[in-house]
Amino acid sequence: MTETMAPIHDVSKRYEDNLDILKEELGIGKSYDIGLREFRIGGKKAAIIFVDGLINDLPIAEIMQNFACLEREEIVPDTLQKLVSRYITYVKALPTDKLEDVISKVLAGFIALMVDGMPEIILIEARKYPARGPEEPDIERVVRGSRDGFTETILFNTALLRRRLRDPRLRTELLTAGARSKTDICVAYIEDVANPELVETIKTRIKDIKIDGLPMAEKSVEEYITTGNWNPLPQVRYTERPDVAAVHLLEGHVLVIVDTSPSVIIAPATYFHHLQHAEEYRQNATVGAYLRWVRFIAVFSSILLLPLWYLAANNPQLLPESLKFIGPSKVAKIPLIWQFMIAEVGLDMLRMSAIHTPSPLATALGLIAAFMLGDVAITVGLFNPETILYMAISAVGTFATPSYELGLANRLFRFGLLIMVALMGLPGLLAGVAGIILLLTLTKPFGIPYLWPLIPFNGKALLSILLRSPVPMHNFRPSILKPKDSTRQPNFNAARKPVQKNMQKNGQKNGHKIRKHDSEPE
Repeated sequence: MTETMAPIHDVSKRYEDNLDILKEELGIGKSYDIGLREFRIGGKKAAIIFVDGLINDLPIAEIMQNFACLEREEIVPDTLQKLVSRYITYVKALPTDKLEDVISKVLAGFIALMVDGMPEIILIEARKYPARGPEEPDIERVVRGSRDGFTETILFNTALLRRRLRDPRLRTELLTAGARSKTDICVAYIEDVANPELVETIKTRIKDIKIDGLPMAEKSVEEYITTGNWNPLPQVRYTERPDVAAVHLLEGHVLVIVDTSPSVIIAPATYFHHLQHAEEYRQNATVGAYLRWVRFIAVFSSILLLPLWYLAANNPQLLPESLKFIGPSKVAKIPLIWQFMIAEVGLDMLRMSAIHTPSPLATALGLIAAFMLGDVAITVGLFNPETILYMAISAVGTFATPSYELGLANRLFRFGLLIMVALMGLPGLLAGVAGIILLLTLTKPFGIPYLWPLIPFNGKALLSILLRSPVPMHNFRPSILKPKDSTRQPNFNAARKPVQKNMQKNGQKNGHKIRKHDSEPE
């Protein structure tokens, strides 16, 4: 890789030497947003350098006000120590003797203060990035629950996590990747819960990123840390909800938060992680279990329903007498397989059009697609009504998939199964399903089996996935993550009994009976 900056320089005591290098490297005078303000402190030449738009104006005003009336005797000797300890009131004021550090920090939003004769430059943390407020994510909405979501500012995102997890062992380590972009990447984990090997693997892969920039943020980072390949299955989970991210931290997962992206990476993730949604935990356990099974049915329908119907339509002899009604009642002008191909591509065209269509026109686009295109295609005999029906059910199942990335992968699987059925019939369908299962089995993000706890089998863990059990029953973290602390409620019952006894004792003294449990009737 070619060098994009001048060789590393040490800070010189000569003010002019430092200023000349910084002007050249930062493009001061050429770039309108790089600010330079020269002034004097106690008779010494001084300057502050900053990026306009990334800093708060108030610190600059306070710094200038503090330095305006200083006499030379007040800052010499030991100018650096006196400035930092007495006159720079901001908490984060970091001296550095490397001009390369000054350049990278200024571009990250720090204010650089240099004074003639001082062998170090002071970096003042006073960043104020342009940012929107936390809002509920569009693709992870819930009926009941918090309405805040991650934003494009990495500091806001870690604060949202800290608000939910006040654990002193929550670690948020900051790394940097990209020779030109200098993208900030935060690795978050709970130190006495997460597997140290997993944490170190993720940190090492981030440090090994060798590229000029990461403008696509989290997606580019994902392809590096998962050793990106042509496997369509998502090997990490994305979330824009702080509560979902906090739950995964408590289970022993590691979060990767990339600056400028509201999507947080949860690593590692199995297939079943992509089938769970926050809404299931915002309702009663019975209702949550029902919602989960509805999602399971929707997901598997999005993959198998259309290929199965196509197989039955082409091979009615495979159906029992009671299901002979399945299949098109009349032949359309276009063969069924081409109807499916056109419908699949048309659905993707509609999805992309909806993304690029302004919101006031989105309803009109839906009406055009549903009534004009679909209805006219059936009326003129190009499509069978059953094709549109089953295609619509499959599309609903795709969009009901909690993970958008898994929904796209499932669409490719459905497309492949349709082709296999068209080529080989029932053997083609069985071969296609076997191929999908084989791919799922062989996929191991960060060494974790993708189908765990089904393969390898873990009965208790699988039951907790199939049935959304009450939260007090979630006593153990997923064993496949190899957490340092495997229990979430250690000695729960033992700790509860003394409290209940004291309550009963105090209640008897007051002349009334205390129930053993809140749910026990009097």
